[in-house]
Amino acid sequence: MQNRRKTDRHYLLDFVRVYDAATHQKIGNLVDITLGGARIVGQEPIPEGQAIRLRLELTSEVAEKPFLEFPTRSKWCLPDLKPNLYNIGFEILDLSAEDSLILQKLINTFGFQENEPAS
Repeated sequence: MQNRRKTDRHYLLDFVRVYDAATHQKIGNLVDITLGGARIVGQEPIPEGQAIRLRLELTSEVAEKPFLEFPTRSKWCLPDLKPNLYNIGFEILDLSAEDSLILQKLINTFGFQENEPAS
């Protein structure tokens, strides 16, 4: 399968917990992220095309506020190599300029860039 990624993927060195902003239920942990999308590993599958407002826990190293919320749509969901876990891909639908800066700081603080070039 050809990689359709337009931006480099940034894997995170630390766990960032992710919640459904509407229900406050934990979806899983953020594994990698760009300003356009995210991959979360969670215990429950999420169907493709589902709109969810994600809520990421932040630390004081990244922002003064404790959470970052933004609208997303699930793009895919696949079983993880570990039993009972799922890899879920999300497209970020809208991000304010302020929240883009916070997300970039999160990437810079806790992430490292994949060695593969973007396609």
